[in-house]
Amino acid sequence: MKKEKLLTIVPAYNEESTIEEVVLRAIPYSDICVVDDASKDNTPKILSKLLKKYPKKLHVITHTKNTHIPGGIQDGMKYAEKKSYDWVVTMDAGLSHDPKSLEQFFSHPSCDILIGRREITENVPMYRKLISYLAAKVMNYCMSKSIFDLFGPKIKDCTSGFRRYSKKSISILANSKLQSKAFDFHMEALYLIHASGGTVSEIGIHYVFSNSSFNKKVFRQAVSFAWTLLKKKFR
Repeated sequence: MKKEKLLTIVPAYNEESTIEEVVLRAIPYSDICVVDDASKDNTPKILSKLLKKYPKKLHVITHTKNTHIPGGIQDGMKYAEKKSYDWVVTMDAGLSHDPKSLEQFFSHPSCDILIGRREITENVPMYRKLISYLAAKVMNYCMSKSIFDLFGPKIKDCTSGFRRYSKKSISILANSKLQSKAFDFHMEALYLIHASGGTVSEIGIHYVFSNSSFNKKVFRQAVSFAWTLLKKKFR
């Protein structure tokens, strides 16, 4: 039987304090693709050192300007499609996601998108919990089969970035013209895959909140994207 090809995509921006630990802890479970999104700290130097140590297991994509989450993950998906990976997991570079959970992701039964539902959380501000809750309500309604179905597929965590994608989903995200600008990518990815008939499942994860680039601008972008989806619902 052919051995499945596994890849973990790690978008990184100024992650000098954590990127080495993330790579070292993740590399036993899969190949790693780090997308360095124009970091200004020592992240590039650390990745260069790791590349010499793991030339066959680690791939680094370097951006000359910041493209945020959508550009980083999409470039990783393009690499995954080109190299014919069967499964891709996307993971945070700041240790919000535990690399040990990769084993759980890669061994889970087949589905097109497997979302790491933030079941156990640490240090998450109340406003972030509220945003995630409201985003889930909006996303489930937008993915429902009719305007009268308020609950849709009842996915509990629609904004978690710790996810596993199937080969079908890799192709969708690699080749779609994305509208999202930042953290709203996670909503757009879920919407695109669900709209294509993809299957969705969730598993519980431990999530540790760290310093985030989430700000008022990013919040407005997320609201704007949610509004775009709602307008599509009523067309």
